[in-house]
Amino acid sequence: MIIKDGLYYATQFQTMKMSVPEWIDERDRWFKQVNPEINAFVEWHPEEAKKQYESKGAATGPFFGLPIPLKMLGQDKKGMKSTSGSRLFQENHANLTDNFVKHIERAGLIPLGKTNAPEFGFKNVSDPVIYGPARNPWNLDYSPGGSSGGAAAAVASGLFPIAGASDGGGSIRIPASFSGLIGLKPTRGSMPVGPNGWRGWQGASIDFALTVSMRDTQALFYHLRGISKAAPYQAPQEEWQHQAPANKKKLKIAFLTESPVGTPVSHSSVKAVQEAVSLLEEKGHEVTQIPYPVNGRQLIDSYYLMNGAETAAMFEEIQRGLKRTLTKEDMEPMTWGIYQYGRQLPASYYVQSLQIWDEAAYQMEQLFEQYDLFLTPTAAAIAPKIDEDLQSDQIRLDLANAEGFSVNKLSELVYEMFEKSLAITPYTQLANLTGQPAISLPTYVSKEGLPIGIQFMASKGREDLLFQVGKLFEQEKKFKLPSTYHKL
Repeated sequence: MIIKDGLYYATQFQTMKMSVPEWIDERDRWFKQVNPEINAFVEWHPEEAKKQYESKGAATGPFFGLPIPLKMLGQDKKGMKSTSGSRLFQENHANLTDNFVKHIERAGLIPLGKTNAPEFGFKNVSDPVIYGPARNPWNLDYSPGGSSGGAAAAVASGLFPIAGASDGGGSIRIPASFSGLIGLKPTRGSMPVGPNGWRGWQGASIDFALTVSMRDTQALFYHLRGISKAAPYQAPQEEWQHQAPANKKKLKIAFLTESPVGTPVSHSSVKAVQEAVSLLEEKGHEVTQIPYPVNGRQLIDSYYLMNGAETAAMFEEIQRGLKRTLTKEDMEPMTWGIYQYGRQLPASYYVQSLQIWDEAAYQMEQLFEQYDLFLTPTAAAIAPKIDEDLQSDQIRLDLANAEGFSVNKLSELVYEMFEKSLAITPYTQLANLTGQPAISLPTYVSKEGLPIGIQFMASKGREDLLFQVGKLFEQEKKFKLPSTYHKL
């Protein structure tokens, strides 16, 4: 097995010719060369990873012995830092290992460090004040995305073939698109949650990983998936076929390229979908262009409303723990604006926003009664540059004075605050709010030499169809992975 330049899949790790401690030492040497450039990692513990490996003895598992980076946001390993990218928790360490990380470890993976993420995961880029920006290994002038941007940079650099990530509005799929990786957002309720958090933005947020092969993606999914009686959301089980995914000879696929919020879509994003459609038709699948199936703007408004309410609740709990009132100096301006919005929101607005999600979920399941899959671009454009200004001076001034605004003014401010970012990534939020699974596949490279992904959605519990279509593109050699990877 070839190790030094990333020519492997994670599920082949056990066949390597060097020992796990030797491999970790090699990663450590590479890390010291690469991380100063990409700023993917904000915590790094190779010696602890070696100790954990040696303590497992004759343990097994499809990934046994492979170190994995965890995201510095909601993926807690006891003793490791748990900061959420916020200065409020800059020196905070986890006092327990959460259930997702426990399941990661049961699959044989060994947590080694923590990757960069924006404060509380609110952005589609990763540039927290306390850590600085993560950079894209394809081109260091560009972002690897967010909020799992550090994870994407770690994998795209070749340091690791798999990294823990999470997705509350596209935070796995957006970095996958920007960084040339595979990004699966599983069905709501299918991944382990708890014991310190159960609902995750009312089920919109879910943990998984960024990968470079469909084999790894599928193996990890089936080894993590499960039902917890305590979990408030439960994935449908009637379609679950453990490690025996569907192989339909003729898939029916709906597609579109228009933005759900009426913003421009780049030539590269359109071309990526067009090329995908051509391959699917060539392989005998039925592909039909459709209009956007739900009210995209209404959904985005409900998403921001949820962000506000959940943030206000989070900060109320933090204030009780700190025994003091939080101020704008405790957080970044965007976070402050979302917090002020949430503080003003009536409970009835929040309930209504969740009803909008349920209506959209029903509409999408009706769509999936006609079609197996729904294809769109993952993003409307390539990654933004690190120094690209996604706001304005007026927005920043308004955020500084947000505590004095009415709820309607705050609603407008939050939309304006995200407007430029949303124009780049308008497609991913749908699957989070409806609970359906979605996957970004790395099938296109723009004229700028940067990747663009295509996104497939499926009915709840039908990851097997996403694996089928992903394997088709992989087997047809359509994946455009980072230069450190190629097929064995």
